[in-house]
Amino acid sequence: MTHDSGSTTTAAAATRAEYCVVACAEAWRGDGEILASPMGTVPAIGARLARLTFAPELLLTDGEAMLMGDVPAMGGTSQVTEGWLPYRRHLAMVTGGRRHVMMGASQIDRHGNQNISCIGDWSRPPRQLLGVRGAPVNTLNNPTSYWVPRHSPRVFVERVDMVCGVGYDRAAAAGPSATRFHDIRRVVTDLAVLDFGTPDRGMRIRSVHPGVTVDQVREATGFPLAAPDGGVPDTREPTGEELRLIREVIDPQGWRDREVRA
Repeated sequence: MTHDSGSTTTAAAATRAEYCVVACAEAWRGDGEILASPMGTVPAIGARLARLTFAPELLLTDGEAMLMGDVPAMGGTSQVTEGWLPYRRHLAMVTGGRRHVMMGASQIDRHGNQNISCIGDWSRPPRQLLGVRGAPVNTLNNPTSYWVPRHSPRVFVERVDMVCGVGYDRAAAAGPSATRFHDIRRVVTDLAVLDFGTPDRGMRIRSVHPGVTVDQVREATGFPLAAPDGGVPDTREPTGEELRLIREVIDPQGWRDREVRA
């Protein structure tokens, strides 16, 4: 189903959080035997859902030093160890492009430049955040996606206050050494799924979640958003089996609903 600006969708049995889980899971479709590195509750549920359904080769870590051979529930402990993944080996996977990370973003612009370091002038910022951390290496060496649980103009800005994750325009300006492995797949939010499938690699609306209009997404974004020719489709609906896995196997405690409003 597709719709134009201003139309609405019919409410489905799945919750908004469950649509977000499926949209995050789809980011890893077709990746093969690669390390999924989700940052956030909904991306973590999405990575586990992908592993249990259409991406059985996906590698999952316990967040410390082990690759999990099973898929425990959120908050649970893995009972099967598939391999050893200490920090130095994790870094080798990052620099070798064998990881697909889904990071958060305190700010992100239309070309995918991401900020998680500070708000305001970097020399005297009124708000200090996480810091740059591994964002530049992530974005220049392995596939990257983003998860934003609160889609708003404060996050989707015309210009980020500090570049941490490198966007398409800055990677292009830096030349082949930066663009060789640069690949921002998608941005999933509580309203929509976005990507960079435009000629100038500017952000566009890929799909909207049920109950959300194209106008609402644009109003919640601080820069113009492109849209596919022929209308914007709905985000893929979870299957019955996916809902069962989310609700009974992966997240029986309902952690997803704490991150995404109903």
